[in-house]
Amino acid sequence: MDLYYKDHYDATDDPAAKLATFCTAPAIRNYGRNLFSEIVGTFVLVFVILALSIDGNTSEVGMGALGAFLVAMLIVALGMSLGGTTGYAINPARDLAPRIAHAILPIKGKGTNDWGYSWVPVVGPIIGGFIAAALYCIIYC
Repeated sequence: MDLYYKDHYDATDDPAAKLATFCTAPAIRNYGRNLFSEIVGTFVLVFVILALSIDGNTSEVGMGALGAFLVAMLIVALGMSLGGTTGYAINPARDLAPRIAHAILPIKGKGTNDWGYSWVPVVGPIIGGFIAAALYCIIYC
């Protein structure tokens, strides 16, 4: 990433803008509300994907390949409706690995990695996914 965007990183003085190309950050830092936002976003994503799989929805029957389009549109809708508060990681790997890359790469003037916030986009999606799976099992299993 540093090789590809090196000229852009060198021309940018704002460390937060550089960090934003790697990971999410809240518009307003309120750990409780930010965590809640990640939990709700991931809950909706996982629960709807599980609900789409009801009644043998495979490539042979049901929505087939159209299911991937529905999931993509769901992610877009989540981003447009719930993503403004935290940048909607809704996946621990979406935030943690790029944040580690930001820490390792030698980017001039990159600033902090914001490790104090890094737990929110990791823990929130895990909790949201667990609640969605548990509720799905309660209702449909």
